[in-house]
Amino acid sequence: QVQLVESGGGSVQAGGSLRLSCAASGSVVSRFTVGWFRQAPGKEREGVAAVRPDGFTLYGDSVKGRFTISKDTAKNTLYLQMDNLKPEDTAMYYCASGGPRLNRNQALVARNYDYWGQGTQVTVSS
Repeated sequence: QVQLVESGGGSVQAGGSLRLSCAASGSVVSRFTVGWFRQAPGKEREGVAAVRPDGFTLYGDSVKGRFTISKDTAKNTLYLQMDNLKPEDTAMYYCASGGPRLNRNQALVARNYDYWGQGTQVTVSS
């Protein structure tokens, strides 16, 4: 059973930064595509960023140039560095693990992921 535990959320003013972490069980981060998703109240879950075992990364259009996904395979941990945060980034952020080689059409789609963390809240005030 894969376990994913997010941390690092909080409240920040617009223009600020936060770094989310996701501690994974086993060797999930090195074996599978892992990603970050977010969901605001009343909205669908949105793919934010994903990284494959081969290092290929993909970002949602709304976060390109501001967010950076990375992983530490030795620590089995996934990260999301979020810079220049905007009020519209406010949401619950989830990490998830999916198949080993999701392509660019699959990697930001929630239904392609099998395991999910409990989420961490990010609130950006203007």
